[in-house]
Amino acid sequence: MTRYTGRSPLPERIGRLEELALDLWWSWHPEARAIFRRLDYGLWRRTAHNPVRMLWAIAYEKLDSAARDPEFLQIYDSAIAGLDAARAARNTWWSHRFPQLTGQPIAYFSAEFALHQSLPIYAGGLGVLAGDHCKEASDLGVPLIGVGFMYPQGYFHQHVSAEGWQEESYERLNWADAPVEPASASDGKPCITAVPLGDRSVLVAVWRVRVGRVTLYLLDTDLEENMPWDRELSARLYGGDRETRIQQEIILGIGGVRALKAIGTDPGVFHLNEGHAAFVVLQRIRDLIEQGSSFDTALDQIRATTVFTTHTPVPAGHDAFPFHLVEKHLAGAWGTLGSHRDRFLALGAYDNGGGMMFNMTALALRSAGATNGVSKLHGEVTRRMFAPMWPTVPEDERPVSSVTNGVHVPTWIASDMDELFAKYLGRDWREHQDDPEMWNGILAIPDEELWAVRQLLRRYLFTFVRERARYRWVEERVGIPRVVAAGTLLDPEALTLAFARRFTGYKRPELVFHDAERLARILNASGRAVQIIFAGKSHPADDIGKHHLQQVYRRALDPLFAGRVAFVDDYDLHVAHFLVQGCDVWLNNPRKPMEASGTSGMKAAINGVPHLSIGDGWWAEGFTGTNGWVIDGHAASDNYDAVDAADADALYRLLEEEVVPAFYDRDGKDVPHRWIATVKESIRTIAPRFSGRRMVKEYAERMYATAFERRTVTRS
Repeated sequence: MTRYTGRSPLPERIGRLEELALDLWWSWHPEARAIFRRLDYGLWRRTAHNPVRMLWAIAYEKLDSAARDPEFLQIYDSAIAGLDAARAARNTWWSHRFPQLTGQPIAYFSAEFALHQSLPIYAGGLGVLAGDHCKEASDLGVPLIGVGFMYPQGYFHQHVSAEGWQEESYERLNWADAPVEPASASDGKPCITAVPLGDRSVLVAVWRVRVGRVTLYLLDTDLEENMPWDRELSARLYGGDRETRIQQEIILGIGGVRALKAIGTDPGVFHLNEGHAAFVVLQRIRDLIEQGSSFDTALDQIRATTVFTTHTPVPAGHDAFPFHLVEKHLAGAWGTLGSHRDRFLALGAYDNGGGMMFNMTALALRSAGATNGVSKLHGEVTRRMFAPMWPTVPEDERPVSSVTNGVHVPTWIASDMDELFAKYLGRDWREHQDDPEMWNGILAIPDEELWAVRQLLRRYLFTFVRERARYRWVEERVGIPRVVAAGTLLDPEALTLAFARRFTGYKRPELVFHDAERLARILNASGRAVQIIFAGKSHPADDIGKHHLQQVYRRALDPLFAGRVAFVDDYDLHVAHFLVQGCDVWLNNPRKPMEASGTSGMKAAINGVPHLSIGDGWWAEGFTGTNGWVIDGHAASDNYDAVDAADADALYRLLEEEVVPAFYDRDGKDVPHRWIATVKESIRTIAPRFSGRRMVKEYAERMYATAFERRTVTRS
């Protein structure tokens, strides 16, 4: 499919540029990114690194010139060869590790996927994890097929008023600018499937996104044939009320299974990434019953081939619906399963403290053959939280394990760090990124070289922050206070902390301001200044989170802190790259044990940004004593005020006694050797253990391969 019909075709010599732009494989391969940067660097920046949009806007003269430039053609040919190799299923880790499973796909269902800012169908950590999972599966050759939503309006853009209140706006996606194509059904026609919803049927179009070896299918109800309210069902991520949410989840689960069938794909294993997708189970049971299975046999087969990952350590965070709402919207979905309706509803029955309801996590737990939390601590929390489901089973024997999250290193590593690693770890360091022995080579990097790169990345961050503030002032005509709050007074040489994540109560974004006077002394210390950059969105319905954001924003305007506190608005993947690469310390202070895992600190750590965090989520197993710092006030956990006060005091003491001195104690060449020692330990210990490569290999070996084995047994 060509989408550039309004302009002359691409020069034949570089005719596969469109194909490359439409495959997000380019986004984590420097040689592919270099093609678009070289074509027109100014346009590359103005389009926010979106090559699909670039090909709409670029002057034909530049394309023609590139097609005759030997240096450009060398880069182009190399990238195209890399893309072709990436799409081939041969000679991959999966094909060598599981040759008997070649060609048997795994369906990975998730409500959101964060792959690139040009496809804004993500809200936060769940989507980023799903996107990284897909990219690493592509690198390893794991035959993954993603299923999610298209969300024509995506997630909201954040604007902060002069009073500091978050305002949301939605922007309809320009399809021509996005790396998506219509998916084809098995008959070659555009794939459209019908999903029974209540007393009607909703048509769902399917879009395809290429991610190297992985294909992602996205569901979209915005079709003219649908009623106006049904067209809006897939419009926004996590939009609307509880009724909208259950309808979205029915479309994701039931519609996703039907879409895969229409495309002609028969997955051997289904991976449910969070409970949003649990209605997959209903459609699969129905299909098996229609093929002649009993309910019990069908459920056994589904348990054998279903993997479930839960991400939520808080009971209120698990989707639960009144039974009357479930029955209302599933009215047309039962089919041959109708006589077993009560048995299916019983799979989701659970009381998490608000009375008996249909709980999506309970449905997934009872229907999966393997369930995992996303850190060791989260696995423990989940086993305790859902203890009533296994009343006679000891806690350590309850069927919930853990696979700690990881991050896709090639996506998140700064190009300057990439070059440094290539120099000291070898040009093929990416291929061995989960090997701890290789990472010992970090210790051989001269402190001066590593420090120079870290300073360069901090300067990139501040250039970005200031240019963003300048744009807000010039183009949006915001007032001077907002320009100040955006970080224009920050010092590019000062120790810089970043707090960037969803703004909600349990993450305690205001903890660092607990003793404002003490913090001000730390930030404004003569010759040892410290500054903090905040970024993040609050859920549109979370007024408490919005109040936290407003208070942080007001701190950024408070002269007490002398411009050393900033808030960068509209946090997305683009902003995240600058922050995790360019700050000096990654700050994280959730209320323990409410952080399931967290991955932003991993992204920062592999770039040489040490973690300063509560010992929750992944940091409970990642901290070694020398690779960052743990905040622990040692207060009783049943008194929130006491815990906050103690943790704030512990945070201040760490800054005063350890973090700030290590950063500012320099030798005659202005190199902080003690600081660099921590930076090296951060990279060396965290990169292999918390890489997406280690994570996906663990899923493949412990979850997917085992599910394929169970499938063989249940079918025999």
